[in-house]
Amino acid sequence: MAPLDPSSGRRSESPTSSGRASPISRKWTTDETPSKDKAYRRYASGVERSLSLFDTALQEWADYISFLGRLLKSLQAHPATTLAVPSKAIVAKRLAQCLNPSLPSGVHQKALEVYAYIFSMIGKDALSRDLPLYLPGLASTLSFASLSVRGPFLDLLEKYLLKLEARSLRPALKSIILSVLPGLEEETSEEFEWTLKLLDGFKNAVSPTSGEDLGQNHDGADEYFWQCFFLAAITSNTRRLGALAYMVRNLPKLGEPPVGSAKPPANGSKKLELKSDAGRLAGLVTSPEPGLLLRCFAAGLADEQLLIQRGFLDLLVTHLPLHSPVLKHRVKTEDLELLITAAVGVVARREMSLNRRLWTWLLGPEPVNTDSEGGPESPGSVSADPLTAQSSSRTRYFEEYGMQPLTRALLKMINRDTTNPTERARPFRICLSLMDRWEIGGLVVPDIFLPVVSSVRKFKEQAASKAEFSEVLRSASVFFDGVESGLIWGEIVGLIAQAIGPGKLIAAERVDKLALVNFIISHFNVREEEMLVIHAPLTTLTVLTLLKDIKERSVRQGGNSNEVSRLALSTALDLVDLIPERAFQRRPSTSQSSATAHTEGSVSQKPSAEILRIIKIFYVEDQGNLDAVPPPFSFRDVGELLIREIGIITSQTLLEKVSSADAGLKSKLLVLILNKVPKTESLNLKSLLSAMQERMATQSQLPFATFTSIVSLATNLFSTGYMPVEDLSELIEPLVRIAWSYLSASQPKYHVETVRCLWQLQTSLSLANRDIESTISSLMLENDVRGTFIVRDANPGRSFSVLWTHTLQDHAGHKERGATKSSSGEIQTLARMSGTGNYEVMLSRPLFLFLDALLDERTQLFMTVRSWLQNMVGLDKLFYAFVAKFAAFNCLQTASPDVPRYFDGDSRLYTPEDDLDQCLYYLQTLSNVLQWSTDSTWTTLAENTIAPDAGDHFLLRIAGRDSDITLLEFFLHVCLRAVAGKPNPEHPELDPRISQLHQIALTTLHQILLSPFSAHLAELQLEDDLIDRLIQSLDGPDPFIQVLLLDVVFDALKIRSIAETITTPLKTVNNQEPSQNPRRSLSEDPADSRPHTKVPPPPQSLIKALQAGLASPSGRPVLDSWVNFLTECLPLYSENIFQILIPLVEILCAQVGETFRSLQTTFKTPDADADVSGTAAPESTLISLLNGLEQVLARGHDKLLRDESRVLVVKSPDQPQGFFGNMVSNVFTTEAPQSRSATANNRLTVLLSFQDAVRICFLIWSWGGTGDYQDGDSAASFNYTSLRMRNRARRLLEHLFAAEALECLETVVEVWQKSPETDVGSKPTIVFNLLHVLDGSRPKHTIPAIFNAIYSRTNPGALEPARKSTMTSSLSDIDLVTFLVEYARSLEDDAMDEIWTDCMTFLKDLLTNPFPHRQTLLSLLEFAAILGEKVDNTNFGEQRKMRRELADIFLRLLTAMFTTRPMGFSDSAFEGDEKSSATTRPLARSDDVVGILASIAPNLPKVLVEPDRVLAASNTISTSVIGPTFKSKAFPDNVSKSTLVLLYQLSRLPNNQKAWKKDLGDAFVDPKFFSSPVSLIQSDWLPLLKQWTLSDKERLPEILSRIVPPATAGIVFGVGATSARLEADRKTQLNLRRAATLILATVEDNFVADLPLLQEKIVELLPATTTSSPSSTTRADIYLLLRAIVLKTSAIHLATLWPIINAELHTAISSIIAPDHSVASDTYNNTSILQACKLLDMLICIAPDDFQLHEWLFITDTIDAVYRPSHFHPTALADEMSEELGSAASHSALQTESSAMQASRSQTRRPLIGPGGISDEGNLERKDELVAKVLRPFFGQLSIFAFESMYSMGGADWEGCLDGVLKDLFDETSIVKAL
Repeated sequence: MAPLDPSSGRRSESPTSSGRASPISRKWTTDETPSKDKAYRRYASGVERSLSLFDTALQEWADYISFLGRLLKSLQAHPATTLAVPSKAIVAKRLAQCLNPSLPSGVHQKALEVYAYIFSMIGKDALSRDLPLYLPGLASTLSFASLSVRGPFLDLLEKYLLKLEARSLRPALKSIILSVLPGLEEETSEEFEWTLKLLDGFKNAVSPTSGEDLGQNHDGADEYFWQCFFLAAITSNTRRLGALAYMVRNLPKLGEPPVGSAKPPANGSKKLELKSDAGRLAGLVTSPEPGLLLRCFAAGLADEQLLIQRGFLDLLVTHLPLHSPVLKHRVKTEDLELLITAAVGVVARREMSLNRRLWTWLLGPEPVNTDSEGGPESPGSVSADPLTAQSSSRTRYFEEYGMQPLTRALLKMINRDTTNPTERARPFRICLSLMDRWEIGGLVVPDIFLPVVSSVRKFKEQAASKAEFSEVLRSASVFFDGVESGLIWGEIVGLIAQAIGPGKLIAAERVDKLALVNFIISHFNVREEEMLVIHAPLTTLTVLTLLKDIKERSVRQGGNSNEVSRLALSTALDLVDLIPERAFQRRPSTSQSSATAHTEGSVSQKPSAEILRIIKIFYVEDQGNLDAVPPPFSFRDVGELLIREIGIITSQTLLEKVSSADAGLKSKLLVLILNKVPKTESLNLKSLLSAMQERMATQSQLPFATFTSIVSLATNLFSTGYMPVEDLSELIEPLVRIAWSYLSASQPKYHVETVRCLWQLQTSLSLANRDIESTISSLMLENDVRGTFIVRDANPGRSFSVLWTHTLQDHAGHKERGATKSSSGEIQTLARMSGTGNYEVMLSRPLFLFLDALLDERTQLFMTVRSWLQNMVGLDKLFYAFVAKFAAFNCLQTASPDVPRYFDGDSRLYTPEDDLDQCLYYLQTLSNVLQWSTDSTWTTLAENTIAPDAGDHFLLRIAGRDSDITLLEFFLHVCLRAVAGKPNPEHPELDPRISQLHQIALTTLHQILLSPFSAHLAELQLEDDLIDRLIQSLDGPDPFIQVLLLDVVFDALKIRSIAETITTPLKTVNNQEPSQNPRRSLSEDPADSRPHTKVPPPPQSLIKALQAGLASPSGRPVLDSWVNFLTECLPLYSENIFQILIPLVEILCAQVGETFRSLQTTFKTPDADADVSGTAAPESTLISLLNGLEQVLARGHDKLLRDESRVLVVKSPDQPQGFFGNMVSNVFTTEAPQSRSATANNRLTVLLSFQDAVRICFLIWSWGGTGDYQDGDSAASFNYTSLRMRNRARRLLEHLFAAEALECLETVVEVWQKSPETDVGSKPTIVFNLLHVLDGSRPKHTIPAIFNAIYSRTNPGALEPARKSTMTSSLSDIDLVTFLVEYARSLEDDAMDEIWTDCMTFLKDLLTNPFPHRQTLLSLLEFAAILGEKVDNTNFGEQRKMRRELADIFLRLLTAMFTTRPMGFSDSAFEGDEKSSATTRPLARSDDVVGILASIAPNLPKVLVEPDRVLAASNTISTSVIGPTFKSKAFPDNVSKSTLVLLYQLSRLPNNQKAWKKDLGDAFVDPKFFSSPVSLIQSDWLPLLKQWTLSDKERLPEILSRIVPPATAGIVFGVGATSARLEADRKTQLNLRRAATLILATVEDNFVADLPLLQEKIVELLPATTTSSPSSTTRADIYLLLRAIVLKTSAIHLATLWPIINAELHTAISSIIAPDHSVASDTYNNTSILQACKLLDMLICIAPDDFQLHEWLFITDTIDAVYRPSHFHPTALADEMSEELGSAASHSALQTESSAMQASRSQTRRPLIGPGGISDEGNLERKDELVAKVLRPFFGQLSIFAFESMYSMGGADWEGCLDGVLKDLFDETSIVKAL
């Protein structure tokens, strides 16, 4: 900045001392030495008597005239030899007070008359000396003077001040200019010319010597005047209109008409320029500081008044055009940008008159024949050729002079890092308005377009809310829509070229540029027709062309291009998505077609470099302007090139040995383009097919994304006609083989997606094609070994089961709901066929191959098929496949349907034509299926029917009737038909096969009709050896051997039990899956009510085997068998179930947790990191473990219920049943150290097991609902798996809750209580979500259970034994009530209907004896408030009665809370609030009385309804909380934020003023109030005090009435006098601070009516001395009060205070250099001096209008502050004090430099003393420390700091000023301490 340049002539540092032996005497502030002449003394005495009337006799305005008349007469009585004014400081002060704007003009005229007499009497020399004394009172007169006063005032200035010496006028020149400018506001007034002439007179008067006459009333010595004039115009906005009027008439014209082509003389030197008159005139207004001229214009252009803005714009056009040499050579670039920023800012007003002037300034003078209003508005209006329009004279003028600075200014505005959305959007609106003129917008927009977009993108990360970002984006979008599409896409293409093309940019920079492109596409409107049809295809072509060689370049440069390539492809995808198909199907226009026709023949052979060159020419040289040039390629050319380029890229990617991460994106892009571009010959299909085949032939695992991309590519190439069906068939085998690898059961990540891909292939091949079925069949048999030692691996079967499951759940060809368009890479032109409806096309033959494994139990596959059959999806589809096969056999159909019987003499004879082998095969397969059937299998057979076929009556011929028949009956008939067939004597060779057919048919029939028993093997006692072998098998390599062992072990155990049972044998336990009917298992089986016979327990080794098997990793593939085994073994432990319950539950829960973590890891881990050798099939493993856990818990719970039902609870009839009786019984029971009963121990065992199960189920249920990051490629599979797991866990939780609701609920509460807090400080809500979805935990069940849990801990005697908790959870009553509150808050309002009665009963019962609940009453009060708030939103029941009932309970709870906790709550509440945020942590709220009451208080009217109840509650809270808190000894340390929030909420309740106003008033008058922390004052106390003052207007007058004037009567010495004086000082200080605090708390001008009273009290206190009571110690607090008044009062109301403030500031600051122990030194202590300096600092910072007239008394407010002339002698108080104190210490010098530099860079004007400036921290009790640390640097810097702050053009920092005043107000150390 110019003033800080070392070469700018800035003043040097002051010397160490001024060189004087004694301090300077400011003669104008002190009277001459009193003369011993008697006449003089009489004269002085008369003047003093006249002055005394001012304090006593002034009541009306006439009294003022009388006083002035008396004063004038006294002055006229001066001796002839005496020309001095006695008591001149007081005379000047009284005259200034008589020029009060509120007094009538008669008083003003009389005062001016006295002024005139004094000036004439004392003469020119004395007036020069005393000008600082008299001018401040006069300066503001013209701003309020009436017509009758203006003339005398101007006459006074002209007659006396104009004749003063230049050295006297120079320091006051800015003040004089400001005082005269109001006379120039009305050009039609009589005094206008007079004022102009007067101002010119002062211009000449301040010139030390007459300079060279430059004509037009300009003199070479006018530099100083113009600099001061510009300063005045910058700082005073109220006088800017007058400044404008003067500048219009007197500002030199600084521009010359541009010569010729508007180019200035080349290489013109400054010396030649200065020789001309124009150069000298330019130097006149720019020396020494050219920045002031531009800041003057900037301030005027930013003025709020339209008239002033218009005037300054006119001045710019006429006096300071853009081509002015001043702007070109004299000013700094930053200053020119400041001017242009202010100028273009006027467009925000949308005022045509302003815009027209701005265009004229920016575009230069109008052409001779062009009207200013009718200038060219578009390129077309000038010429048909835009290039001609750009070469117009006005465009060249702007390009020459304005474009660069305007662009820099706009960029600076755009790049300003502000978080205010309005400020952020302002440059966008300005840019939009500038685009109204194409001459400006066309040149500027290309440079600012990308910065605008970047600014919006950056703000998205900084915005505090979505609404703020939307506001900024809306403004930017309007600008974006105004930019030509060619320019937009040219910039986008440029960004893409930089990001993907060659260059030295690092990867991060390239990624950022692509991210910017994506931001533009996603956030702005790029969907105009021209953009979609022309620019988007060209941009996509650019991306693809550049992508081809990115790999080679990356390898060559050693960089990593993966991220760049991926982002570029994503961008291309978005672009292709935008392009409509019509973009490639028709020509945009005829002219374009003809222009591009010649390229169509050879375009597909053009090299990439040539394509890029053509596109670059179109966007760079032609700027993408379709009005001027046609598109570079036709629609067909673009389509061909796109297909060619993406085809090459896709082929290259598929051929890469290391799979590219973006292969899927590239193929997806090709598919998209294929579907939009008509078929062309440019695609190299042969290369693409070769690449796909070669890629699939690699030995390594193909990434899933590559696989899906190849599938999508192949199907779409076929559907779009590029690929014949033969080529597609060649791809089927490798594609299906790869898909088969992804269907592995151990890797569930891509199951759903893979199945969809297969069906997509089948859709392309049509239903008649069975290639996929054939390939799957061959894959299933690929690794089988036939023969004696048969081997069939389980993995193909497990893969088939996955394929079957997801095929039958595939209902339609549409995408999953919520899936993004890129989630699966499916881009299809044909709808995919449904797997459910067409499953037989793909799965029929593989299904029977799968079932073949049931023939041989030695294979692994057999066990897989058996398990699958018991848990499969679509069991009916399996049997329908058998139906279709059996319907085709003639041997099973009768020749005559009328024959009713099967086994008669006419039965069918089998012949060689009958396909017996096939029939045998399918019957054997069906038998194998039924062998491993479950209840669900039989249910399926019994419930599903076969409808008769209209064409083929096979039902009639097989079953004997042509109507619906069940599957079970159909298979029965099939078996009967097979058995009914007889051997044919003519063909004996068929007998063996027929025999086999009969055997298998009978076996199948037997399975349908019967179940076998086997009891005779019990004596073998195989179980011990088999269990040992089972344990050994866990370490074996083949886990499937375990299944066989489990079966034989169970068989051995079963027959052992049956053999040893005395009564009826136990029924065979079927293979029912536990999950089929789990509810039954948790309730008592009716069969269990029969007499049970004791069954011998199994061997001890069995439980060890179970534990080992469930925990063994090798048992995972056959875990279902283990769980079934466990389920079947549980009845054997009917009497010993509790001994094995906890070990079994522990091992099951541990395995569930481990498996669940494995499943989570599977879906979170990318493919490359996945552990293929991990847990096999974690889904089914988890389901099996949960089934086992449920069975164990159900068996244990059923046994417990049976045992408890047999225990008789005998209660003595004499035992009292009341509360006392319960207490007595409890006392006696606790005294006897009895042990728990066996039943109680068993219950504890079961409940501990339940707790473990609830915790692990909750963990599983929480999965998938918390928004954790998952691998995006497997979204569908993840959703399927997580939903399945959550549903299974939920079912188990429902059964647990149904069995033991109270204990399970307590476990859930414990989980919630121990869960970590969320980011906002509250517990997670997922627990409540669980309770809301469980059927067994509806609010009507959950709420009573919580009440029982609470009573079990506070008053267990009040509960029935069945409702008591066993207290197994480590929960207190506080935890439960806290949970109750949060649970109630989470409930729907409608739930109140079902819980209302229970809640009311509980609260009423509790209030009969609240003492046991004393710790939870506070939270229960919050609970009652929540009930009231929710019931207010409903309308069920008798509302009035219910609300009244709740209100009574609430008030009783409130009373009970304060009764049971009467002591210490407020202190604890305070401590709790300090230790933690009590308002956000639910578990910390239980003791936070104040925080909870503060949250309840706003809802009291809803809860209590009636006003008297609300008032009663409010009074109770005030009496019990607020009052004791404020009256506590710890006040104000015990006042927390919550306390003040509570009080504020109470203050807002209607009709409640009495209670809270008293409490607040008591706190406010407490002397300790001012030791409160400032942060709390600002955030909470000030709003409260504002509410207080609004409701009571007499607060301030009442406080002021307590201030008494200083008195000297009474005791003046001794201890008593000192004590009384200190007490009076303390009271006065406190009252002054209270007044200041109230003023700061209210809105601006709230206490204007009380200003006279404030002024009166200030005037009363100012005469205080060190011995008066109160003493002068209170002066610092007076200055604090003045700071508060100035901050909160408009400048117009402060006129009467300025004489007092000026005099007081001068006296206080001058006392710094007064001799020790002098009156001045004693009157102003260090605190007073520091506060006086802060008052002056703040006044200079906020610069009220009238204070600027007096500013020169204290600081150098002219250009001399920085550019001091050689003969300069400071007259400002601060500069004189600086010289006196000596400010050349190195520390001060450095501090001066840093503060000034900081001021020049700051966006706001801040006080010099305070944060960022001079620190006033620390101990400043000694005066030398105060001088060294604060005063010396302060006075040394103040003038230059004020100038630099003004030069920065920032606004005042009002918040900083307010913070500074509050900090000083609440500094308790500065308040006097009483003795």
